[in-house]
Amino acid sequence: MSRRLGLLFLVVIVAASALLAFRLNSHSAVAIAPARQHLHVIGFLSDFDVKDDAIGICKAVMEGIAPGVRVIDITHQVTPYDIAQGARFLAGSAPYFPKDAVFVGVVDPGVGSTRKAIIAQSKVGQFFVVPDNGLLTLVQDRDGIQAAREITNPEWMIGSKLSSTFHGRDIFSPAGAHLARSDDWTQAGPALDVAQLVRLNIPTASIDAKGLHGDVIGTDGPFGNLILDIPQPLFAQLGYQLGDQVPVTLNGKPYSIPFHRTFSDVPLGKPLFYIDSRGRLSLAIDQGNFAEVYKIHPPVPLFIPHKP
Repeated sequence: MSRRLGLLFLVVIVAASALLAFRLNSHSAVAIAPARQHLHVIGFLSDFDVKDDAIGICKAVMEGIAPGVRVIDITHQVTPYDIAQGARFLAGSAPYFPKDAVFVGVVDPGVGSTRKAIIAQSKVGQFFVVPDNGLLTLVQDRDGIQAAREITNPEWMIGSKLSSTFHGRDIFSPAGAHLARSDDWTQAGPALDVAQLVRLNIPTASIDAKGLHGDVIGTDGPFGNLILDIPQPLFAQLGYQLGDQVPVTLNGKPYSIPFHRTFSDVPLGKPLFYIDSRGRLSLAIDQGNFAEVYKIHPPVPLFIPHKP
């Protein structure tokens, strides 16, 4: 009996020792296992459209350098070569991304020329990989740019054989992926003077003794609403309240259009002024296309007098 108890005790001791060794080894394995690399999200904007393979190729390049990176498409339907529109979309979307996000912006009519390919860091902390052609103008105006570098290091590009017409694939996508995996961006190339970055001359609305002078700067997606360069606080200085009829001269023609909160505040098919989701004065038709009905093709000027 005592022998059996002794053998049982021995079996228990051996089993307990094995379990303890397994747990210790398991904890050691966890301790030494490499931590998953943090990847910064990439916001991707271009005028490439989606009719061919350009977007897929750029994303494949990013994935090859930073496996698992999350790429959010801002838009790839910027009007071709329209740097000002690209600047507006880039600045408009950046606040909704993390403060450590990376943006790859490719609206680049000067591709292959002497224009620089750059990385710029805003004072918010976000990185922008773009051509130095003014695409950063509105981001710089709102957030400030604290540092910038030209991309000259071949290791931050797709390789030594660069295309002269597809820097979205060969320079901007690789550089964005390197940033997404937290590579040292000072290795991308030499520092640039932020004050010397190319800027667009983007007109802004103004008020004088007669009233407000502004411009139609775009249309809202497929709906044909007119986007104006008039922030709500500036429009408020004219004195109009919700429900007022607002006289406006649009592209040289006079109209009287009511100011309301939202589309359904006017009858179906009727026009209105409203404050859009970005805080700008805009023009729309309830369930209609203002741009088509009034034959407006931005940019066009408009004028609103002070409320009598």
